[in-house]
Amino acid sequence: MSTVRVTQPMMVGMSLRNLQSSLSKYNDLQERLSTGKVVNRASDSPTDATASMRTRVAIADTQRYVRNADNGIGWLNTADTTLSTMGGTVRRARELALQGASTGSSSQAARESLAVEVDQLRQDLISQANTTYVGRPIFGGTTSGSAAFDTATGAYIGDSGQVTRTIADGVQVRVDVPGLDVIGPNGASIFDDLANLSTALRAGDQAGMQTGLAKLSARQSAITTAQATVGAAYNRVEGASQKGKDALVALRTNLSEVEDADLPKTLVDLQMQQVAYQAALSATAKVMQPSLIDFLR
Repeated sequence: MSTVRVTQPMMVGMSLRNLQSSLSKYNDLQERLSTGKVVNRASDSPTDATASMRTRVAIADTQRYVRNADNGIGWLNTADTTLSTMGGTVRRARELALQGASTGSSSQAARESLAVEVDQLRQDLISQANTTYVGRPIFGGTTSGSAAFDTATGAYIGDSGQVTRTIADGVQVRVDVPGLDVIGPNGASIFDDLANLSTALRAGDQAGMQTGLAKLSARQSAITTAQATVGAAYNRVEGASQKGKDALVALRTNLSEVEDADLPKTLVDLQMQQVAYQAALSATAKVMQPSLIDFLR
């Protein structure tokens, strides 16, 4: 049976290695306590570090979807309010057309008064059709301009592009309103209908008034349809926004479970490691005490 001779350098080396190991553990616990994190670098726990990075990517994506949804809600809110106002304006124009077509409003002065109000309603509608959200016209498609319709003629100067927002992975929702679907094409738009109605009122043209009344009814239906579409999109986007916010709470909870340190437990572990380190220092001091005389004995 062979024996292993333990020399003083061996004892000193082992003591120093143990001391360094104890100091390293103490430093790790101190870092956890100061940062509040279990994982401060990938080497602390490759598995947890990978899970943490994936969770952070998911949080960033979800935050982007929520921002998109909230921006879409702003667009749709603006569109819904504008369409409601436009619907009220068109209803008033229809009332004026009915009033002009009745026998009780056949005098020239009365018809002129009605025509003047129709002209004012036309200008109001052009202004409403140029409503913007954060500087972009909600009826102008993806135009870079600040207006969808020419303020003087009412001609459409937007484009056919769609303003969409990505509210989930692979899910896009249109948040603008097709201007031509609501207003009508150039030459046959609601602005043209109102201009023709104004002319018919001044001329006492009963047939023109009846035609204007029918066209305004059709435009009112188009506004109602657009408002229903906007309402459906709003509900969808609002639901996606709330779902994203709920997902963020869950993701942040998961990230906390992976990364965050249990501070009371870490504090106790740190105190215990401090005691162990002090004991290791004491033991090492005793091992390194022997002098040359002790080696020669």
